[in-house]
Amino acid sequence: MPDAEALTGAALEHIKADEFMPDEERGHAGSAVRQDESEALAYLIDPTGLVAGIPGVELVQASWSSEPVEYDPESMEWDMDGEDGEEETDNA
Repeated sequence: MPDAEALTGAALEHIKADEFMPDEERGHAGSAVRQDESEALAYLIDPTGLVAGIPGVELVQASWSSEPVEYDPESMEWDMDGEDGEEETDNA
């Protein structure tokens, strides 16, 4: 799967470029990223950066999980304009 390979490659590059990561952690991180795409994603997302500009919010802990799904552009689940898969309506 080319997208998974790109994700893993980007995460490995991110780990390699992290000047603050200890070498022993770098090896473990690289192994985890190669085995699980959700680990690769985790190394590319900075949870602190997601909430840094929100007044009154302080990140205490972050965790997530992911799983591969088939993308169907016709499915309402992928409609990013609607909310929770529901179509937007114009009440004007």
